[in-house]
Amino acid sequence: MNTSSATPVIAIRNLHKAYGSLEVLKGVDITAHAGQVVSLIGSSGSGKSTLLRCANLLEDSQQGDIIFDGDPVRWKGAGANRRPADHAQMIRIRTNLSMVFQQFNLWAHMTVLQNVMEAPVTVLKRDRAQVESVARGYLAKVGIADKADAFPAQLSGGQQQRAAIARALCMEPKALLFDEPTSALDPELEQEVVRVIQALAEEGRTMLIVTHDMRMAADVSDHVVFLHQGRIEEQGPPGRILTDPQTDRLRGFLSATLPAQMAAHAPATV
Repeated sequence: MNTSSATPVIAIRNLHKAYGSLEVLKGVDITAHAGQVVSLIGSSGSGKSTLLRCANLLEDSQQGDIIFDGDPVRWKGAGANRRPADHAQMIRIRTNLSMVFQQFNLWAHMTVLQNVMEAPVTVLKRDRAQVESVARGYLAKVGIADKADAFPAQLSGGQQQRAAIARALCMEPKALLFDEPTSALDPELEQEVVRVIQALAEEGRTMLIVTHDMRMAADVSDHVVFLHQGRIEEQGPPGRILTDPQTDRLRGFLSATLPAQMAAHAPATV
C-alpha cells in the first residue's frame, strides 16, 4: 500500500465532540495517508462512529482541526455553536469521503443500479450514460453485476452492503469511511463483504474503518487505533496491537472480543 505522500488525505487533530453534557470525543488525533487503511476498534460508546461522522462533517465537533488533503475545514462560531463556514468546502469533503453505513441505507424504490448512480448524477452532475457505465463496473467489482436491475428488498444483507460499497465507489472519492460495515450481517454474509474490503485495501484505497471484526482489522489494516471512552488508549500496527497489547484496557477488550468472534465463526456441529 502506498503511504509515501507527505500530505495526509485525512488529518484530525485534538478533536472534541459532546452531546450536551456528554463528552464523546476528548481530544483525538487520527491520520490517514494515501493508500493507508486505519481501523478504529473499541467498545460500544467509545466514540468510534462519532469520530467517523465528524470526519466527513455529518456531525459538528466543538474543538479541534479536520484537515482534508491539506485543506483545513473552515469554521464559524465556537464550542456548541461551531459550524462549517464554507458550504462549498463541506460538500467537497463529503463527496470525497464516501461513507458506507452499517444499515446499507439503500433507497427501496430504486433498483440497485439506480441507487449506485443517483449521487454522481444528481450531486456531481455527471453525464448519466457515463455514470451508468462506471456504476456497472463497480457492481461487477463487488460481485453483484447480475443484481443491477433488482430492488434492495430482493437482495441478501451481504448483497445490499456490497451495493452500498459500489455506491460509495461510484463517487470516485479520495477515501472511504466504513462504519461497522459487517455488524448487521450473519457470519457467512459478513465474509462476502470482508472479501470486498480486502480487495479494496489491496488496490491501495485510503480507508477509515470502524469495526468490531478483529480478524478483518488484522487482515486489512496498516494501523489500528483503540478508542476507550473518547480517547485513544493505544495504537500501532495490527501485528502488535492485536497480539501484544500494552495496556490493561486493550488486553481486557481483546480477551472479551476475540473468543466471542471465534465462537461465532466456528463451524456448526451436530
